[in-house]
Amino acid sequence: MRRLIVLCAAICAAAAACRDSKTPPVAAVPSVADSADQVLVSVHYLLTNKGVQRGVLDADTAYVLDEATRIDLRRAKVTFTTETGASQGTMEADRGVMNQRTQVLEGWGNVVVKLVDGRSLKSPHIVYNQITHQISSDTNYTATRRGDSQSGIGFTANEAFTRFSCLRQCSGNGSVLLPER
Repeated sequence: MRRLIVLCAAICAAAAACRDSKTPPVAAVPSVADSADQVLVSVHYLLTNKGVQRGVLDADTAYVLDEATRIDLRRAKVTFTTETGASQGTMEADRGVMNQRTQVLEGWGNVVVKLVDGRSLKSPHIVYNQITHQISSDTNYTATRRGDSQSGIGFTANEAFTRFSCLRQCSGNGSVLLPER
């Protein structure tokens, strides 16, 4: 009987020793800053195509990645210009990524594109291809111009929005001026 009591006491002591009284460590949330080659603050960057300035990019923070071929931006704003330097419009986003290899700028989160003639477009995600001068998205959007609006899911357009194509669930409202009789 004494052996049984000693054996039970040893098992209880071993079980108590195996318990970890500390709380488990908190897992670190991966951050782009952990893998960035450089972290830049208050960024001002010229967008060029074949040596011609096509815009200016400003951001609160930029994380330079993949040997300076990809830049992850926070609170980004791009001002687009023509080849002659005339302003065409702006694009603002909570987050952006500029890929130097593909010349593609993507914006995420409250993306707003405003053109100089007053037209605007809002979407959670927009892609601007600097080589083809094409703006596109595969998610919902709303485009407005002087009280008229259009919405849908997905679109493609040139940077001046003179050629605009809605991909699906397209709807809109607008006014039409009818001639008097």
